Amino acid sequence: MDSLEKIREEVLSCKKCKLWQTRTNPVPGEGNPKAEIMFIGEAPGENEDKEGRPFVGAAGKLLTQLIKDVLGLSREEVFITNLVKCRPPNNRDPEEDEILACSPYLDRQIDLITPKIIVTLGRHSTKYILNKMGIEFSSITKVRGKKYLWKYKNKEIIVFPTYHPAAALYNPNLRKTLEEDFKKIKELMTTKQNKYTIEYFLGGKDRSRNKGEESNSNSGK
Repeated sequence: MDSLEKIREEVLSCKKCKLWQTRTNPVPGEGNPKAEIMFIGEAPGENEDKEGRPFVGAAGKLLTQLIKDVLGLSREEVFITNLVKCRPPNNRDPEEDEILACSPYLDRQIDLITPKIIVTLGRHSTKYILNKMGIEFSSITKVRGKKYLWKYKNKEIIVFPTYHPAAALYNPNLRKTLEEDFKKIKELMTTKQNKYTIEYFLGGKDRSRNKGEESNSNSGK
């Protein structure tokens, strides 16, 4: 039977792509195994590689702050992971063969956690998830801040792309945009005009749909 612990153990000993030769520590991901919200970045950076934990550097501190200050949650209440679990040398972009080898771990994490909202951070994780939904990805700028409804294995997951927190560190103008996107995520958690009611996110049984709702509905592949 699959489990997050089993995935973690497999990631720690993984040699499915060349990144194992240069990594210090693989980074499986961490957080609440029953999280309502799942954050997916692209790959670990230098600090993550040293500690074996996701988003612990400067970008991670910004993400943690946004989760706490805007969403009113702690890191322990969400699940944070990456598309690729090992650091690419010199923080380069993950390559296609690395994504192909590593992405099944992410797929299994999604299966086990079954979050109500997936927040994709940056273009790599956004492209991967949207492509699985059958949506062509052109740029993060065009899709960020929008809500997509993923019909995934008899479940419905809201997918919300936004910028990677690191982008806001390099371009301070993007910080306000990132904060605005997190306010939209907060609205997705609380507004009754959304498909999901407050009771839904609190684990209640009220999962009725507003008839006038407009959303992007896509079938998972």
